[in-house]
Amino acid sequence: MKVILTKDIKGLGKEGDLVDAKPGYARNFLLPKGHAIEATPENLENWKEDQAERKRIRDENLAEAEELKKKIESTSYTIKGKAGEGGRLFGAITNKDIQEMLKENGIDIDRKKIETENIKSLGESLVQVRVYPEVVANLKLNVVEE
Repeated sequence: MKVILTKDIKGLGKEGDLVDAKPGYARNFLLPKGHAIEATPENLENWKEDQAERKRIRDENLAEAEELKKKIESTSYTIKGKAGEGGRLFGAITNKDIQEMLKENGIDIDRKKIETENIKSLGESLVQVRVYPEVVANLKLNVVEE
């Protein structure tokens, strides 16, 4: 039985997917709980329009993410930290520190999207920033002594 999922169902598909479910599973679980709607010709037409809209929005977001990636990668950023002998930092440069530095430079990114181990020494580091699920920017970060 063909159904259109209205919620993510583990092992079956994601919201908005057109899937082939077993008739009993669809009639007794998916449809009554509101997890899916039956794939009637009218619902399929609405689903196709919705898919086109989702693709358009996704393409726009992807273009914005590519632009942000270029902006991040075009500049080398500097952050200051207190250091002892041998260039070892007191404390560490965390993703929160990097987020604040980016915010000062006009780039607003959630700190959870900054993928790095804590930086504990002076010098250059390469930090990955996930600006979109499939778009990763490489941020050049130079840590200098205060």
